[in-house]
Amino acid sequence: MTQTIKAVLVGCGGISRAWLNAIKELPDVAMVGFVDLREEAARARAEEYGWNDALIGTDVTAALEQARPDVVFDCTVPEAHHDVTLTALRHGCHVLGEKPLADTMEHAQAMAAAAEKAGKIYAVIQNRRYDANIRRLKSFLDSGALGRITTIDSDFYIGAHFGGFRDRMKHVLLVDMAIHTFDMARLITGADAHAVYCHEWNPAGSWYDHGASAIATFEMSDGLVYSYRGSWCAEGLNTTWECAWRIIGEQGTVIWDGATDFKAQIVAKRGGFFSEWETVAVPAYDNPDKVGGHDGVIREFIRCAQTGAIPETVCTDNIKSLAMVFGAVESAESKVRVSIKS
Repeated sequence: MTQTIKAVLVGCGGISRAWLNAIKELPDVAMVGFVDLREEAARARAEEYGWNDALIGTDVTAALEQARPDVVFDCTVPEAHHDVTLTALRHGCHVLGEKPLADTMEHAQAMAAAAEKAGKIYAVIQNRRYDANIRRLKSFLDSGALGRITTIDSDFYIGAHFGGFRDRMKHVLLVDMAIHTFDMARLITGADAHAVYCHEWNPAGSWYDHGASAIATFEMSDGLVYSYRGSWCAEGLNTTWECAWRIIGEQGTVIWDGATDFKAQIVAKRGGFFSEWETVAVPAYDNPDKVGGHDGVIREFIRCAQTGAIPETVCTDNIKSLAMVFGAVESAESKVRVSIKS
C-alpha cells in the first residue's frame, strides 16, 4: 500500500493555490495543517479546498508539534524560507519550498547543511523544469543531434504590470524571475556557471522603481557560454514566460520559442563558404514522469518522501541555480565580472 503523507502548508497567500490545486489531486496526501501570519488567511484556504478538519494556526512550531506532519509545504516569502525550513527539519519533516531557495547564499548553504544533517529532503518548486516543451528540448539535446553544445542564448521580454511589492523590489527581474530561466539553462545543458558579468538598468518609461532589465553573460562548465537578455517592462511583441531560446552545437542549431515551435538544422556536408544544412525534427517528449509544472514537482517530491529517492529539484542541486542569481546581482552592483561558487 502507498504510504499516506501528512502535510502542513505554511504561507497561505495567492501562490498557495497553484500548490493546492495539484495537492488536491494526490490521494496519498492528507493536509493536516494550515499556517499563516494571518489566521483568517489560513482558515480561508483550508475551507476553500475542503480540509475543514485541518489544524489552523499562526505559529509554525506549535502547528508542527500538534499536527506531526511528514512534510511541510513552504509558500512563505523568501525572507522566511530559512526559519521555516530549519524549524521543519528540526521536527523531522521533509520540506518542499517556493522559489527562490533562500534570500541569501549563506541561508541557502545553512539550509542545505541542515537537511543533510537531518537526513531529510529539502527541495524547491522549480515548476518550469516540468514543462513538457522544455523536456522535449532537453531530450533533443541529450540525443547528441547537435554535437557538443557551445553556446546558449535566452530572451525574456514581458511587459508585466503587477502592481504591489514587485514594483518596489530591487533587482526585481533577476531575483524574482530570472531564477526560472537560469535553472532552465542548467537543465537543458547539464552545465553549471563559473562566472558572470551582468549589466542591469531601469529603462525610461519603466513602472518599476529599480532595475527591471538586465543582460548577463555566464561562463559555464565545459567551455559553454550562456547569455541572458531580459526585461519586465517591455511593451509589445512579448516572449513567452519560458523565454525564446537558441542553442548552438558543433553540428547545428535549434531554436525554441518557449511554447510549441521548434526549428533545428544540422550540418549535412561541410565545405565552401556555408556548410550544407539539413532541417531535422525535434521529436515529441512522451515521459509522463517529468511534466506537469507544479503537479510534476509536487508529485515527484511526494514519491521521494515515500520511497527515500532524491527529487530533481533537491536543494543541493538548486543552490547552483540560486548562485547564478546572486552572482548576477553582485556583478550588476559592482560592475565587474564575478566568480560563482555554490
